Amino acid sequence: MLSRDIFAEPIDTKAPRQIPEKFNGSSSYYINPVGIQSMVISAKELGKDTALSIDSMTAFSARVHLSKDSSSPPAISFPLVQGMACVTGLFNGATTVIRSGVFFKTMTRVTKDPKPDTAKYTFTLEDGSTWRVYAYRTKGDPLELKVTNNGLAEAKKPFFGVVQVCKDPLTPGSEALLDDGAGIYPVTLSLSGSASGSEGRYSFDFTKEGHGSGELYMFALPHHVESFDQGTIKRLQKLQLQSQTKGLATLVKGTSWTMIEPDLPINMSFAPWDPKKGSLDRLSDQAKGTIRAAAAKEVAQNMIAQSNLDSMYFSGKALAKFATIVYVVRDMIGDKTMTQTGLDQLKAAFAIFAANKQKYPLVRESIVSSASYATGNAGADFGNTYYNDHHFHYGYHILAAAMIGFLDPSWAKQNRDYINALVRDVANPSAKDQMFPMWRNFDWYHGHSWAHGLYAAMDGKASENGGKDASERVANGEDRTKSRAQRI
Repeated sequence: MLSRDIFAEPIDTKAPRQIPEKFNGSSSYYINPVGIQSMVISAKELGKDTALSIDSMTAFSARVHLSKDSSSPPAISFPLVQGMACVTGLFNGATTVIRSGVFFKTMTRVTKDPKPDTAKYTFTLEDGSTWRVYAYRTKGDPLELKVTNNGLAEAKKPFFGVVQVCKDPLTPGSEALLDDGAGIYPVTLSLSGSASGSEGRYSFDFTKEGHGSGELYMFALPHHVESFDQGTIKRLQKLQLQSQTKGLATLVKGTSWTMIEPDLPINMSFAPWDPKKGSLDRLSDQAKGTIRAAAAKEVAQNMIAQSNLDSMYFSGKALAKFATIVYVVRDMIGDKTMTQTGLDQLKAAFAIFAANKQKYPLVRESIVSSASYATGNAGADFGNTYYNDHHFHYGYHILAAAMIGFLDPSWAKQNRDYINALVRDVANPSAKDQMFPMWRNFDWYHGHSWAHGLYAAMDGKASENGGKDASERVANGEDRTKSRAQRI
């Protein structure tokens, strides 16, 4: 569906949520209302022929343009960056329109501008919420809005400059903070990081544009705040808004954040692991006997039949299962004969995928499943053809390969090109890679991967499964896996 505008719709803790059931005092789920369209930025020139285009896309930002038709320059451009405090529209001579699906109760032009060349309006909506609208003119006349009806305010003249819509929670000092940030907006952010021993650091550096007076303000999620270094903590502000799924977001002043993770699991291996006790790889004789009996039955199963399926996802799960069994047999049980029997079978099963001879071979440089092409079903193999959930699907293959390579380093050298291609697909860290995007599904701002591929998601993308996400990270990350990375 093509939109003629961009709307702001923050979550309100006072808004009704459906909580149908309770279990031991906990709600079974929450539903936040969507599509309310509290405040909408648009232009009078945008109509039925509105054309949408996007450029400047990175893993953290994009710029969206709305033009009156496909042959016209943008009427409005929207720089969208994760964590932005306000919705910003850049106008180049279009006539500003502010709409509301909640309806205006009052609109007031603030008589004293918060900074030079910057007009300020306060909107109170029928739901009781308060919104600040700032208009920093870069040339021409100031923005003059006139309320046409309780859902529409229009500018009297074309406007050149920056229009921003910001929700004000009306907490002490909140209006002054928004005033200080008026006319300033983020363009993108860059990520950097380092690790030393068990301590890891990563930083967000925001690029800003706009008014020369004031500071950039961005919203941090709770997991950012918990990890901020002392320098970033000092720039935390008291303004907070509810996020969709992460709790209260807190405003931070400045263009750089640094987060510290002091307890990275650098000694994690493939064995069961505890944050305090480390690897739990020592078993009693009784436990070894029980596991050996079960493993003997499972190693004797037909690994090829169980793994060469019509789904990269289920195939990967089977390969990772058998790889884990063989690892346990060798490193925790110590049975070399059973290890060799299982490893030979596992290598043969994996070789089908390394040669791309599975039921639905990978296409497009051997990255996406051919299942949807063969069946005509976009959901075949859980949408792998549409890049859906590659970090889940290939995470199992990568984990299985890491285990086989751990057991037989010579095998890793022979198969490293294939495995590296899968790793690059889901965990490429370089913006210079011309074949693969950065991170694919992992979101450094939110701190986890997102499910879904090239599908429209009316209520947004889902996190879906942290355990599956973690299996791929175990195979790709942490200090212990440097040796595995070198082998592969």
